[in-house]
Amino acid sequence: MKIHAVLAALLLHFSLPALAQPDEAGKLIAAGTVPDEAARAAILGKLRELYGAANVVDRLEVGGVVPPPNWADNMTRLLSERLRQVHSGRLQVSGTRIALQGNVANEALRQQVVSEMATVLNPTYTIDNGLVVAGGGQGVLDKTLSNRVVEFETASARLTPAGSRILDEMAEAIKRIGTPRLQLIGHTDSAGKREANVELSLARANSVRAYLIDKGIPAASLSTSGAGPDRPLGSNDTAEGRARNRRIEFRLNG
Repeated sequence: MKIHAVLAALLLHFSLPALAQPDEAGKLIAAGTVPDEAARAAILGKLRELYGAANVVDRLEVGGVVPPPNWADNMTRLLSERLRQVHSGRLQVSGTRIALQGNVANEALRQQVVSEMATVLNPTYTIDNGLVVAGGGQGVLDKTLSNRVVEFETASARLTPAGSRILDEMAEAIKRIGTPRLQLIGHTDSAGKREANVELSLARANSVRAYLIDKGIPAASLSTSGAGPDRPLGSNDTAEGRARNRRIEFRLNG
């Protein structure tokens, strides 16, 4: 799978490569602002060497930013062959701070990628290792949700403030694991007619999808369905059980 790259102007008015979710065509997109034409050529040359010229889309802009010393050299060293082993990833640099996210095959590789980055950069750079082992993404989502329920107003698909706060955390978790394809499944308790509950559960899942898109999750990566009351976690005979059944499930699609 190809990696989609984004370069974006950040708070320090310069930006460095960010590897992110591949687009639908599987291209690696380089976008943002670099200090000069030489830096642009060096970065694009390295990306094309790694991923193939046909797979790199150039959206870089030049000028108006002031980079740290030896910026272009550090960035081309950062773009190493090892990055090809990161899938659905994101590499973002702001000043001398680097954040790397995405999926890798095993724990040893998770450590190696960041270790090699640190070796080629000077000590002023710090690296935040947000890589996760492939297959562990569902665990990250489940841990973030932590048995909590995304709350809505009564008989409505309108989120409560508490529900929105949980979704803020879920959006960050989704980004940490590389913005995978995700199914949002709405569930209700058994009170009322089944048909109405199925409709409500789907409406709530769609509300969650809209909220996550607003938080920067690509629309193409999110699908929804409504299960209504058909998959209860608890007994609908108790208030506690009904509360557990009124939920949104976050499920990775493969």
